[in-house]
Amino acid sequence: MKKICIYMTVLLALSGCGNKTGNASEEKAERVEQVRVTKLQLREIQREISISTNLQGYLTQNVAPSLTGHIEHIYCEVGDRKNKGDMIVRMDQTQYNTTKISLGNLKVELNRVEQLLRSGSATQQQYDQLKAQYDQAKEQLEFLEQNTYVKAPFAGVISAKTYEDGELYSGQPIVVLTQINKLKALIAVPETYFPLVKKGMPLTLTSEIYPDREFAATVEVVYPTIDASSHTFQCKIVIPNQKELLRPGMYVTTTLGLGKAKAIVVPYQSVEKLVGANDRYVFINNGGYAKRVSVTLGQRFDQDIEILSDEIGEGVEMVTTGQHKLVDGVKLNVVE
Repeated sequence: MKKICIYMTVLLALSGCGNKTGNASEEKAERVEQVRVTKLQLREIQREISISTNLQGYLTQNVAPSLTGHIEHIYCEVGDRKNKGDMIVRMDQTQYNTTKISLGNLKVELNRVEQLLRSGSATQQQYDQLKAQYDQAKEQLEFLEQNTYVKAPFAGVISAKTYEDGELYSGQPIVVLTQINKLKALIAVPETYFPLVKKGMPLTLTSEIYPDREFAATVEVVYPTIDASSHTFQCKIVIPNQKELLRPGMYVTTTLGLGKAKAIVVPYQSVEKLVGANDRYVFINNGGYAKRVSVTLGQRFDQDIEILSDEIGEGVEMVTTGQHKLVDGVKLNVVE
């Protein structure tokens, strides 16, 4: 009987120790972070985006013939202005002159056979064969003329020259002709704005070289596809440049106005950035617990930034103070 009592005492003691350990685990405090939140509201903004780019000549062409040969004379130097149709290069004329003489002889022969055909002394087949030779020689002469006397295809400025008189042309452009009284540029626009950007929309352009001036430009082409890696789409813009203050290669900033819109705008410092990536996110109050939500950044307004996400909308409580120490799912203690 004494042994039984001792055994029961030991069991009760062990049982008591086990309960004490379990209660300690249950009583361990749940992690709670103190934060401040802001109830999000839609705000009317003037939608505009600024994108930097480099200017290009609206037209740029490598001027060169389609045939190799010696360069007899180049009629320009770098910086010279040329009108459409002005002579740029004269190549070796031997082949052109030979073909021109052959064409003249064929024309005389063709006229003679045509007269014989009318009198019945020549056949239609003879005439047709000679006419085919004549037409082929005429086409060859036109080709040689274009490539012996190379002319400017549009008005512009000579921006590069790679040969001198007498050198053998071997494929590299002889000169480069660039249009500068009209410029173009490509801008990469975030995909968020794809429905808003249309052909013909006006925009402004600024350069650090002319800090007090704005230049007008127009969207000429909206590219139909989105770049999967950058999540942007390209637009080609055209810039009138009659005074030629702007030049190809200049670094400029374009500003595209997209009208008024309703948007969610939050303090820039409340948006977190994923380490090692460019992904952005915020924390919202989800029933007393932190929920991490990925967002896309929109337009910047001084210390505020527009954010876009399917999970962010009017009335959502977003953490604006204390968000740096949060993890997804941690309990929140919202303080005023």
